[in-house]
Amino acid sequence: MFAPLALTHVLPFLPLAQDGVDYQVDRRDDPELIRTLLSSDATRVILVQSGRVAIPKGQGRFVDYDVAKIRLTTLAGSYVRDLIPDSMGGDFRSSPHAQCIPIFLGTRAGHSYVALDISEGIIAAEVPNPRNVGADDAFASDGPTRASADARPSILELARTRCDWVGLREFAPHASTVEAGLATTAATLSMWHRAQHYCPYCGAATTSVFSGWAQRCQNAADDNRIIFPRIEPAVITAIVDSQNRLLLQHNSAWKPGFYSVSAGFVEAGENLEHAARREAREETGIEVSDLMYTGSQPWPFPSSLMMSFKGYARDTAIHVDGKETESARWVSRDEFIRALTSGEMLAPGKATIARYMIEEWYGAQF
Repeated sequence: MFAPLALTHVLPFLPLAQDGVDYQVDRRDDPELIRTLLSSDATRVILVQSGRVAIPKGQGRFVDYDVAKIRLTTLAGSYVRDLIPDSMGGDFRSSPHAQCIPIFLGTRAGHSYVALDISEGIIAAEVPNPRNVGADDAFASDGPTRASADARPSILELARTRCDWVGLREFAPHASTVEAGLATTAATLSMWHRAQHYCPYCGAATTSVFSGWAQRCQNAADDNRIIFPRIEPAVITAIVDSQNRLLLQHNSAWKPGFYSVSAGFVEAGENLEHAARREAREETGIEVSDLMYTGSQPWPFPSSLMMSFKGYARDTAIHVDGKETESARWVSRDEFIRALTSGEMLAPGKATIARYMIEEWYGAQF
């Protein structure tokens, strides 16, 4: 008999993972880059607003379909250049009432891609508070986006009349891997710019630099330091026992019936393996021995990077903490699919790494 981890496969596909786009990092500090790109019809511009991306009008109704294709709205660079003349320069304001922020996403197949963040007027309070965001809150749906009252009318009017706006959870399962990756990068940086308007070291205002990938502190006494986005590492672990049953848990913050695998943020000074074992022990009382890395995926809600493992349980006695985790249970493949079919259990969404981890264990999509 094979050990439960022996036949584990690396996750072959993750919907928010980047695919096929050359970031061309060495071009980002060129102050003329955005000007040059937006002068070309070969440049493709996508629109992002507070973490949501624009798709063609009418396609938003397909997000709840199991089989449906959705694409990004793209505009020619030269057209967008005429709409935002203030983009012709190297620095872009990043404040509670910022101008539109262009972000160079990279190139692919002869096209350059720029995201235009039109979240103007969105305040930092609308960005999720990390204290209230779990490492894999896959069940949550994106709330409505409030339109800014003082944003540039031409761009927002265009977006309102020709686009639907959807979050990554809705978009990624229906998009190509290339567009899902572009949308993830754009949404991640959009959320960061919306959340951070001032230098975390001295409190001075910042401007967007490096083609949207960094901010510059405006305090000369602070040496105008460069500030880059911070990524919060998180681990997520599919735990199996000697019978190859999977451990699933229901957390107190989740909606009734939703079950997923163990997940949590990495603590300061902690490595990934220790975090995976600690989270499992804290949440379910299960001690994990062997661990196998299976993949990673950005999870910009607001700024996590999920790193997945499959682990082997030393014992099967469950002891939930009763606070964060309300219940946990071992399920065989038959028990799992029966629980899904009956509605007793709800599975993680199709944009989440948890979904693909469970499907790897199950051996098929569900």
